Amino acid sequence: MANKTKSRQKKFDTRIDFTPMVDMNMLLITFFMLCTTMIKSQTLSIALPTNEKVEKQDQNKVKQSEAVTIIIDGKLDDKGLSKPDEGLLYYYDGMPEPEKLPGENKMKQISFSSADETMPAIRQILRERNEDVVKNVEELKKKWKAHEFNKDDALNDSIFNAERKKARNDSTVKRPVVIIKATPNASYAHVVSVLDEMSINDISRYQIDRINEVDSAMMILLQGEALKK
Repeated sequence: MANKTKSRQKKFDTRIDFTPMVDMNMLLITFFMLCTTMIKSQTLSIALPTNEKVEKQDQNKVKQSEAVTIIIDGKLDDKGLSKPDEGLLYYYDGMPEPEKLPGENKMKQISFSSADETMPAIRQILRERNEDVVKNVEELKKKWKAHEFNKDDALNDSIFNAERKKARNDSTVKRPVVIIKATPNASYAHVVSVLDEMSINDISRYQIDRINEVDSAMMILLQGEALKK
């Protein structure tokens, strides 16, 4: 009986060569990189506060019409921590006059919010006292948006920031000197908010000082008048 040889099926290895696909992807990436236009985001750089501060020996020389004192106060919860949503602001123009405390009280009280949600009450007050500088900066912003300083975005931003700094430090216009004080009940967030307003309103002359006995007495007198009402 003849031996029958079994047929063996030839096996082939299945393999996909990805080399052409990798080459194609690299060509596509190179193509899109060369053909894509990089567009710079049109954002406005915030002018940081300058280093110009009011020294203590110069405070007495400041004109009464230029000085604005802002006192940050707050309320404490049961644990003795400041309530971030219940901050109060006291402010007065000029220098305190202790001898006039029993009579006219120049201090006023405001809240961090206002009827106009787009502009806090403190911002309205600061803009009124820094009106000339704010107006000049607004004109510079219009030129910046229209690329009147330079067609190149980077140069346009650089020139705008330099011109804005000059406007903030222009001694020929009326500029306020803001003295910021905080009570022990004030929260850190409220202090930061007031400091942000200095930059937003282009105020270059400001400093953080300690609250004194005269300020405390004016606050107590104002609170007493509010209770009588």
